Amino acid sequence: MICTAKYSSPLGKILLASDEIGLTGLWFYEQKYFAKNLDPLHEEKENETIKKTKSWLDEYFKGKEPTVKVPLHLIGTDFQLMVWKILQTIPFGKFMTYGDIAAIIAKEKGIKQMSAQAVGGAVGHNPISIIIPCHRVIGSNKSLTGYAGGLDKKLKLLTLEKTDIKSPYFQKY
Repeated sequence: MICTAKYSSPLGKILLASDEIGLTGLWFYEQKYFAKNLDPLHEEKENETIKKTKSWLDEYFKGKEPTVKVPLHLIGTDFQLMVWKILQTIPFGKFMTYGDIAAIIAKEKGIKQMSAQAVGGAVGHNPISIIIPCHRVIGSNKSLTGYAGGLDKKLKLLTLEKTDIKSPYFQKY
C-alpha cells in the first residue's frame, strides 16, 4: 500500500509517498512531473518512512546536513537508476555538472562518451527531490538550469546549503 502525506516547507507544500520498502516520491506541488507514477490507490497516512522523511526535511530546512536515514524505493529505468545513484554521492553544499555525471557514466559503461542531455532527462525525472539532490546539478558554465521544482527553488536550496555558485571559491565536487 502506498501512503502519502503533505509537508509544509519554507519553499512551499511537498507531497511525500512511500510504500513498505521506502520513500517513492517527494515532490513540490505544481512541479513538473508532479506525482508522476503515483499509484491512484494510495492512502493519506503517515508510516515510519514518512515520519523519518519529515524529520529529515525538518533538519534540512534548518540549514543542517540531515543525519536521519530515509529508506528509498526508486523505480525507474536502468539509466535513470544509474544517474540517481550518482546524484546521491554529491555532498551537501557541493555540486556537479550534467557533463560530470555523463563522464562518470561513460567510464562505468566503458564507452567513449555519454550525452549530458540524456543525463539531464534522467535528473529531471528524479522522483525524490531534495533527498536525491538533483538541485546540486548545474550547467557546465555554472548556470542554474533544469530543475523540475523551478529555478527559484533550486537557487534557494543551494543557498540554504551555503553553496554560492557565483563565488570564485564555490567548490565543485
